[in-house]
Amino acid sequence: MSAARSLPFSPSLRTELHALWLLAWPILVGQLANVGMSAVDVAMAGHASAQDLAGVSLGVSIWNIVIITLMGVMLSVNPLVAHYVGAREFHRVPHVVRQALWKALGMGLLAFAAANLSARVFDHMALEPLVRDGAQGFVHITSFALPAFAAYRVLYGYSASLNQTKPMMVIALGALALNVLVNWLLVFGHWGFPRLGGLGCAWATLLCVWFNLGGLLWWMHRSPAYRSTWPFDRFEGPHRQKVGRLLRLGLPIGVTYFAETTAFGLIALLVARFGSTQIAAHQIALNFTSLVFMVPLSLGVALLTRVGQSLGAGDPVAARFRAWVGVGAALGLAVVSAVGMALFNTQIAAAYTTDATVAAAAAQLLFLAAVFQLSDATQVVTSSAIRGYKVTRSPMVIQLTAFWVVSLPLGCALGLAPAWLPWRPAQPLQAQGFWIALVAGLTVGAVGLVLLLRYVARQHLPPGESVTL
Repeated sequence: MSAARSLPFSPSLRTELHALWLLAWPILVGQLANVGMSAVDVAMAGHASAQDLAGVSLGVSIWNIVIITLMGVMLSVNPLVAHYVGAREFHRVPHVVRQALWKALGMGLLAFAAANLSARVFDHMALEPLVRDGAQGFVHITSFALPAFAAYRVLYGYSASLNQTKPMMVIALGALALNVLVNWLLVFGHWGFPRLGGLGCAWATLLCVWFNLGGLLWWMHRSPAYRSTWPFDRFEGPHRQKVGRLLRLGLPIGVTYFAETTAFGLIALLVARFGSTQIAAHQIALNFTSLVFMVPLSLGVALLTRVGQSLGAGDPVAARFRAWVGVGAALGLAVVSAVGMALFNTQIAAAYTTDATVAAAAAQLLFLAAVFQLSDATQVVTSSAIRGYKVTRSPMVIQLTAFWVVSLPLGCALGLAPAWLPWRPAQPLQAQGFWIALVAGLTVGAVGLVLLLRYVARQHLPPGESVTL
């Protein structure tokens, strides 16, 4: 009997789905609360003035790129802690968390500098002075939240790897309520507060990020679930080897997140040349698909924990089983979302706009978005399972290929139809061409990651185990 079989694990599909969902649903609620904060910022700024809305929208574009990249880099703490938890080596967890927090401090300061440097791009854009000042002010204010955001993501990964995901949900909902209140006070100047317009959104974001960090620290301090792995019982300076290991694991994930975010941002810029209708249609489709994407993203975070804990326990058979159950669950949910988007694409578009032309264009894009639901869910969940094996570079290569080698070049060929191409559509397909290319790129990424997961999982199996998956 292999070592894996000697462990007390009974691979029950129902049991695993239940355990995965228990971890994932609080993450999902928390993610939706975070998306809601961005929606509140845009809505509040839009009611202040058109210039405030434009400034906040431009500032948020840089903020999102920076925090998503930072979130990826910080994700390296998840598999390491999950492995130690699975191995029941709880005494090793505090050291990892402390070193990850040193990494967070360094990366948070780098992100602070990068965000403020990036804000200079607005000086070279044809913007109204009020819009430019609002965008730069938003970035400058929110940049002071980046070290706190990096530290929060470390504690987020630590907590999730201990199977403690409800604290992040409760705190995120509290932050959403705080965001609404502070926006209302500072954007419009209620209760004697200064009327700051779009800059009020920036201050609200700054306060909410620090609230998230403080709230999670408070929860962890009071909860017995963290006592055996409490990382703040003593001071520990940075260890170059451990921080380097965390960076080697996290940087490829950060590069992947950066490439994906900037690819979508570049598509928005390329679509802009076709006028406001195409821009609006693209933003509607992107906004709705971003909401739907929270489901497989949350499953992915939970799956990384489940796979990592199995490997830490010395049970690669359980890890493989859990990985494929997670992928199957994501596919099942993606089928539901795809069918819903395909059947109700016109109704979804109509909920965003009363402009019939924009709604029709958005409905076409939402139908294409329905097509790539299966690929999108597969690639995000599969890459998370692979990261549970502490493999991050190969998924980065596959996802960079999907977005930058397939989606963007093909999107330019179909959407722009440049005259120098030997083969091109008779007329540019505009935004639709880019979304067709996204379907192709995400499919390439999903297939590549499925094959990689199969290979990685098989490499970890003990001799004599079945490798049919």
